Amino acid sequence: MPDTIKVSTVLPATPEQIYRAWLDAREHGLFTRRKATAQKRVGGKFTAWDGYIEGETLEPNKRIVQAWRTTEFPEGSPDSRLEALLEPAKGGTKVTLVHTNIPKGQVADLKQGWVDYYFEPMKAYFGQDSAQKKKAPKG
Repeated sequence: MPDTIKVSTVLPATPEQIYRAWLDAREHGLFTRRKATAQKRVGGKFTAWDGYIEGETLEPNKRIVQAWRTTEFPEGSPDSRLEALLEPAKGGTKVTLVHTNIPKGQVADLKQGWVDYYFEPMKAYFGQDSAQKKKAPKG
């Protein structure tokens, strides 16, 4: 049976800022410091982390729902499902990621990856001034 991750943090930004940055290839690339692509529509394809992550946006709005996979998913395995819930909170926005249908043996790495490669860089990105945000991503 596939596994599930649930992780949360508060980011110093509005839900609208986080939503826009997550679904915008340029901004996504800026906060992860890796190349990203995105089509801003339901059914739109995306990639992140220089192609390591790929998927499709299923339900954009006040939350983000995406079919999601990495290059490490076993061949033939179905996409996982990522739901990003964005709630106003003291200090910004509480972001809760509910990541389901994860292949066996990948939960620990993915859970830590959300913290190390998304939450921490996003805290830095949204805490910077606008001049710093314009720097191009590596890769």
